[in-house]
Amino acid sequence: MWNPLSDLRERIQGAGGFVNAHAHFDRAYSVSMADFGGEKSNVESHLHEKWKLVDAFKARSSEEDYYRHIVSALGAQARQGVQAALSFIDCDPVAGDRALKAALRAKEHAAKELKMRFLIASQTLKGVLDAAPREMFEKSLPFVDVIGGLPGADKGREAEHLDVLLRAVKATGKRAHIHVDQLNSADEKETETLCRKIVEHGVEGLVTAVHGVSIAAHPKAYREEVYRMCLDAGLSFVACPTAWIDARRNETLAPSHNAVTPFDEMLPRGITVALGSDNICDVYKPFADGDMFTELRVLLESTHVYDASALVSVAVANGRKVLGLGHV
Repeated sequence: MWNPLSDLRERIQGAGGFVNAHAHFDRAYSVSMADFGGEKSNVESHLHEKWKLVDAFKARSSEEDYYRHIVSALGAQARQGVQAALSFIDCDPVAGDRALKAALRAKEHAAKELKMRFLIASQTLKGVLDAAPREMFEKSLPFVDVIGGLPGADKGREAEHLDVLLRAVKATGKRAHIHVDQLNSADEKETETLCRKIVEHGVEGLVTAVHGVSIAAHPKAYREEVYRMCLDAGLSFVACPTAWIDARRNETLAPSHNAVTPFDEMLPRGITVALGSDNICDVYKPFADGDMFTELRVLLESTHVYDASALVSVAVANGRKVLGLGHV
């Protein structure tokens, strides 16, 4: 009997294996029993609170600690047959340069021992506008493969944050991956702002939006306008389905939708969507294991896309594209 899941696995393997286009390996397997206890459980905290909660882990972690976390995650990815992966790595005054140094060592390990491409992006949890985090961001630029961004870290000054990132893209020629529209809320319009900034800085085709979950919370007319802007800006996306499927219930009225990058609407419009795992067993996602086939299953089920060719592209070719690796 024909099994579509087995067939899909074989097709992905035949295309070279999964590409994990977004992860945070430097804090993989960092969640502890203490994060589940106390008056307020850390794992139940809001995303923006977790941005600060991870400071304790970052402050106490040595370069060797970071290296162990990253290599452990890479090993788990390699056992799945992942051919290439991109991890955001903390580059801020709390982590110092320890995480980045560890990631650079892990890159060599991945190439030699795992026969796997490992790419590094700068994670800017402290923003890029204040002096100290700006210095760390600029120091990281020669060493990262991809310029990472998080506009929400400079709350109220998101456009300025994007200016810094996109000027760096233009100066270095490197791609940028930028977290936007993560909260599944129509109050967020970060993808629109990002598209406008891409065109303003003349870096069309060099930027990938990570998540874009809130797009689906907007009315159809607005979504259609955003998709047109994405095409004009050459903006691609990385979907990390299990990372946001747990969006909290609320009483805000919105179009019926799942808390997932709207792949079903992006696909027919020619917008490139790749696949990522996001967090692995940390305070953000304590039970997530980084299984790429799970991510693909959640994406296809939540968006009702059953086109196997499209799913293989999301899992493999689109990942290579957004990482700047080209075709196999």
